[in-house]
Amino acid sequence: MQKNLRVATVGTGYFSQFHYNAWERIPEVELVALCNRSATAAASVAQEYSIPSTYTDFSLMLDEAKPDLVDIITPPETHLEYVTAAIERGIPCICQKPFTTSLEEAEKLTQLIKEKNATVIIHENFRFQPWYQEIKKILLSEQLGELYNLTFRLRPGDGQGQEAYLARQPYFRNMERFLIHETGIHWVDVFRYLLGEVDSVYADLQQLNPVIKGEDAGIVLFQFNNTRAIFDGNRLADHAAENMRLTMGEMQIEGSKGCLKLEGNGIISSRKTGEAKWTQHEYTFATLNFGGDCVYNLQKHVVEHILHRAELHNCAQDYVANIKIEELIYKSSSLAQRLKTR
Repeated sequence: MQKNLRVATVGTGYFSQFHYNAWERIPEVELVALCNRSATAAASVAQEYSIPSTYTDFSLMLDEAKPDLVDIITPPETHLEYVTAAIERGIPCICQKPFTTSLEEAEKLTQLIKEKNATVIIHENFRFQPWYQEIKKILLSEQLGELYNLTFRLRPGDGQGQEAYLARQPYFRNMERFLIHETGIHWVDVFRYLLGEVDSVYADLQQLNPVIKGEDAGIVLFQFNNTRAIFDGNRLADHAAENMRLTMGEMQIEGSKGCLKLEGNGIISSRKTGEAKWTQHEYTFATLNFGGDCVYNLQKHVVEHILHRAELHNCAQDYVANIKIEELIYKSSSLAQRLKTR
């Protein structure tokens, strides 16, 4: 297949490995340039993925490489500068989450996106995990009937003790906002994907491990019309799974005609109302890379949009709703009040 989408990237941190692996497997994509503040790190990754050009200056890379798409895989404090540079040159971009450092900054940037009619996609990949794609299909089939409740129990089991998070992502320990800002935001997006727009939130957040700065446990109650959803997060506790990071927890959805559960191994089962037996739902999913290969699924989705104008999820203008809900969650916990979103 002809490679007809030229992609440039910026960033070589821990999570970037999943981005580069995914780009390499998408046949329509050609990686043409890579930027990183460390020339040595840029050269190492470029060699591994046969990327012909490396830069330490992001704007220079855009001007010289002239990519069709740029993938921004850097910390949020760089996003305003990098996304703006891409917008000014008319280059679509994917931006890693968190989108920006604040809601104010996000709203400012999305206003510029609107003015320039630009395309900016937030790399919020959890809705692209295969189990949530499948659960969405099941909900659309209405086989569960009227939905009553959805609960997700986040249980990665990586937050205990003095050495918490040091092995993989030590910066977690210094985040003033942690459970919701870094991790729970994924399920804010997943809940919106599955159930629609949020009407109100009530949150009770707490810090269990004193070696970190932010909250690492908490419960958030979301109201969606007549359906309630609960995010029950605890980074110290674990769940029954060989790979704790596959689903990172367990989900159950209850409706008038039946209920559904997602296990930590990715298995989906359902039970009709009045029955005692759970029946496993047959579907296929990958266990390679991160989260059922959701990074590949998102990036392939973006390629399909750019090349074939397929429907686009997670554009920046829509993603701002997640950031607003995040702010309400922290405010709700601080005030011990239920807060409406509109």
